[in-house]
Amino acid sequence: MNYKQCRAYLRKRPDAYEDFPFGVNIAVFKVNKKMFATLAYQDKIANMNLKCDPDEAMALRDIFEAVIPGYHMNKTHWNTIILNDSIPRGEIERMIDRSYGLVVKSLKKVDRMALEIKYGSENLYR
Repeated sequence: MNYKQCRAYLRKRPDAYEDFPFGVNIAVFKVNKKMFATLAYQDKIANMNLKCDPDEAMALRDIFEAVIPGYHMNKTHWNTIILNDSIPRGEIERMIDRSYGLVVKSLKKVDRMALEIKYGSENLYR
């Protein structure tokens, strides 16, 4: 996936929106004011930060060279994905869905339940 494809997929997640709190070069994707992804260009290569379960984060780093500890993030819970076409599209989409789901699960109960009622659990926790 490239920058444009990732941006479109990120924006399709339920109630997701794009923000630019760090400047115009870093898109931050949030749900209910909580960040679940960043998308940027660095040295003419697109990259994305995604939240991840700590054990899964380490496994993904072992499997894919283009997955590294989260740049400017908590390296236990975030990975940086270098978008250089070395990771299959379905795997990147799965990582995005997982990041989104982890953030939704961490929301206050009332906010999480409102999303579950509006969109259904199967659409939030893929």
